[in-house]
Amino acid sequence: MVTGNSCIVCRGTLNKRVVKEARLPSQSLYARRDHHFSRANVRPLPSSSIRCYSSLSRLPLQKSRLLTVHLNYQSQRGFWVARLASRLLKLRYLVLGSAVGGGYTAKKTFDQWKDMFPDLSEYKWIVPDFVWELDEHINFDKLSKALPDSEELAKLLPDFEKLGESFSLLKGWLSSGPGGETAFKATDNQNFDGSDKQYKKGLLGELILLQEQLKQHEEEARRAAGNINTGNSQQKRKATDKEKVDQLQEELLQTQLKYQRILERLEKENKDLRKLLLQKDDKGIHQRKMKKSLIDMYSEVLDILSDYDANYNTQDHLPRVVVVGDQSAGKTSVLEMIAQARIFPRGSGEMMTRSPVKVTLSEGPHHVAVFKDSSREFDLSKESDLAALRDEIEVRMRKSVRNGQTVSPETISLSVKGPGIQRMVLVDLPGVISTVTSGMAPDTKETIFSISKAYMQNPNAIILCIQDGSVDAERSIVTDLVSQMDPQGRRTIFVLTKVDLAEKNVASPSRIQQIIEGKLFPMKALGYFAVVTGKGNTNESIDSIKDYEEEFFQGSSLLKKGMLKAHQVTTKNLSLAVSDCFWKMVRASVEQQADAFKATRFNLETEWKNNYPRLRELDRNELFEKAKNEILDEVISLTQVTPKHWEEILQKTLWERVSTHVIENIYLPAAQTMNSGTFNTTVDIKLKQWTDKQLPNKAVEVAWETLQQEFSRFMTEQKGKEHDDIFDKLKEAVKEESIKRHKWNEQAEDSLRVIQHNALEDRSISDKQQWDAAIHFMEDTLKSRLKDTESVIHDMVGPDWKERWFSWISRTPEQHTRNETKNELEKMLRVNEDHPAYLASDEVTTVRKNLEARAVEVDPVLIKDTWHQVYRRHFLKTALGHCNLCRRGFYYYQRHFVDSELECNDVVLFWRIQRMLGITANTLRQQLTNSEVRRLEKNVKEVLEDFAEDNDKKVNLLTGKRVQLAEDLKKVREIQEKLEAFIEALHQEK
Repeated sequence: MVTGNSCIVCRGTLNKRVVKEARLPSQSLYARRDHHFSRANVRPLPSSSIRCYSSLSRLPLQKSRLLTVHLNYQSQRGFWVARLASRLLKLRYLVLGSAVGGGYTAKKTFDQWKDMFPDLSEYKWIVPDFVWELDEHINFDKLSKALPDSEELAKLLPDFEKLGESFSLLKGWLSSGPGGETAFKATDNQNFDGSDKQYKKGLLGELILLQEQLKQHEEEARRAAGNINTGNSQQKRKATDKEKVDQLQEELLQTQLKYQRILERLEKENKDLRKLLLQKDDKGIHQRKMKKSLIDMYSEVLDILSDYDANYNTQDHLPRVVVVGDQSAGKTSVLEMIAQARIFPRGSGEMMTRSPVKVTLSEGPHHVAVFKDSSREFDLSKESDLAALRDEIEVRMRKSVRNGQTVSPETISLSVKGPGIQRMVLVDLPGVISTVTSGMAPDTKETIFSISKAYMQNPNAIILCIQDGSVDAERSIVTDLVSQMDPQGRRTIFVLTKVDLAEKNVASPSRIQQIIEGKLFPMKALGYFAVVTGKGNTNESIDSIKDYEEEFFQGSSLLKKGMLKAHQVTTKNLSLAVSDCFWKMVRASVEQQADAFKATRFNLETEWKNNYPRLRELDRNELFEKAKNEILDEVISLTQVTPKHWEEILQKTLWERVSTHVIENIYLPAAQTMNSGTFNTTVDIKLKQWTDKQLPNKAVEVAWETLQQEFSRFMTEQKGKEHDDIFDKLKEAVKEESIKRHKWNEQAEDSLRVIQHNALEDRSISDKQQWDAAIHFMEDTLKSRLKDTESVIHDMVGPDWKERWFSWISRTPEQHTRNETKNELEKMLRVNEDHPAYLASDEVTTVRKNLEARAVEVDPVLIKDTWHQVYRRHFLKTALGHCNLCRRGFYYYQRHFVDSELECNDVVLFWRIQRMLGITANTLRQQLTNSEVRRLEKNVKEVLEDFAEDNDKKVNLLTGKRVQLAEDLKKVREIQEKLEAFIEALHQEK
């Protein structure tokens, strides 16, 4: 029964294939034999209910043969449509399943290939940052249109055939070693055999393979070294392992050198390509303005912070690389190797670094250097520009040193750009000394220590400690200083210079190994490096120094014996390590510093609102511009002074200046004459002498003083509520400097002399009005002189009886003597009112004897001195009386005083003086308004321009809490804004 059921199932299966079996009986028979194989060869299955329905049941072959005999044509015709649909559906499922399986297999294969490729993100530094930023700076659509045709473009591109030959040559180097079939060659062949499957062909793949070789050789060297120290029983095996270690170290050194050469070649090719891209100005590549580089933005922040006075506990904790070391340890040489140019002045054993030099290193198409405060670019590829740059740095250092000092804390800021230069900010400090020699200031040692500590105490500063390897380690001073500032060595990088000399001179090379391993000095460091900065020749180029350094380390026993590791040597590795450490420190600390300045800005703004709520926040430069406009407006106001005001001031001031000379030297001597003819002659002679020698010069002095007074009045005049006393000091300084620079026109005196001489020559008074004006002028002058004379006499003789009685004031003995002398002289004048101006000798004797008779001892000099004032008062009173008589004398003047006893020649004299004063004042006024005021305005502008360029002047002249607060607020805002812009650019670069 079981067999019968099983055959029924088989017959159902065979019915579906009836057409095929009918056409191919042999094939059907073969299929049936496969299906119904012998029971003897198969182990019977266990009994189960499922077995009845299994297609694996063994059926006898005789039963199946009946199926083909009883089938007819009608049954085949009824099911051919169903069979066709079944086959089509089966084909669709086969295609769909193949597609799904093939897609899955392709994805799996792609993932396997993707995993097999190395992670190249660690080698991103090989390609310069400029290449990653090309899409930001260059419009490639516009560039593609502007590029030349393919033939011209092919000339600009590198020769790929030569590059292929170079790669083949490099492959040959790596495939063959000096010792035949060595472990290095085996590793090389093994890696390169699988390179087609794992890496793309090219220089980058070669570099990756070389790095793997380095790791394998180092691992084999460590294993071999471990085998050497396992025991002392196997002497022969130990010797063999030692030879193997030496061989592996030699191969490792060769591999590292080849790796370095490949890097240099790749860097050179990138440099050439970068130059081609940056120098195509004529093709429109540089039409867009280039964005400021990240390191330049950071350097600007440091420059602002160097000028910022931290009065609000916001200290500068931004990172920079501080280069410290003993004098002549090679600090400057290391910095020059990093900058790839010999930019610093140098001397043999002499202190050359006299002030801190901040050097901002960045990448650029041309190797140039620029000072922060100058626009001149020094081409570092030209020896003439290098010499000029060194001279300029030396001049700036010597200018910064003042008051007999040897070093200065003032920082010189310099920027160096060039292809392949690592981006960082370094500060070269003066070398630390142990003894102050002759010619140095006594406090030089302490000043250098204070400058070094000021830079190193920054918790984010990277200390590049330079130690001379050619001298005894015990003579080092800087290591103790660095260990004090960074005892844990978390931000210190130690550099041993002059290793070539150290290897020759040091008896025990293990001391160098102890230094590099940090076991000899008490200080700790992040990393230790050994470099060679030349043979000591100041004329060596950077390229020759690099070649010498590479050649030295290639043959150095320090590397061959494993005392130094390959990544610890050459200035190239040093610069890469310092740059990496610098940017890590920047990313870790810059946001914290920005937050600190943000808090400081809030505090300053709050303080300003509380103290000056209605004033704008004007810093020192803005205040200076405001004061400059006010001063220029006040100078322009001089042109608005009326001519009448100018002439009144000039005439009054000139008469005050010359009145004493006119009265004492002209009028009084002429009045002593006996007749009018002699009077007029004396007056003419003295007026001529006065005009030729003194009067023009006095007039110019008066005009210049008047201009100064008016200028000072406008400058110091308060303008109500708008007056700001913060400008007073500046205005006073501008006024003094402008007046000091102003010089009166020299030709003015000559022209003025002619005018004054002609005015004094005229004696014709045309009308009664001028006559009365002359009499009024004469009367005022005489009264003023008489009042002054009375005051002098009062001081000589002391108080009169009214003052003594009511004020209880008594005379001194000298005043008593002078009073007695005055009384005696007045008696003489009352006797002879026409007495001449001078006392005769016998008259002096008579007066002295009369006084002695009254017990008054008197000196003849005192008598003459008292007589001068007594006679002067007598003469002025007489002249005033005569002036009153001449009020009606104009009629007699017109008749030339004919048939008249009245003579008024003194009135004519004063008219001539008055007319000369008026004409002189008018002439000076014209000169003032036409030329001198404009020249003074020009001088004021020049002074203001000079003050605007002199920051020290502005600091000294614009002072006060308000100015300092606004200045600090401006600086903090600027620092914060630049820090935020830098942080944003830093995040974008990530």
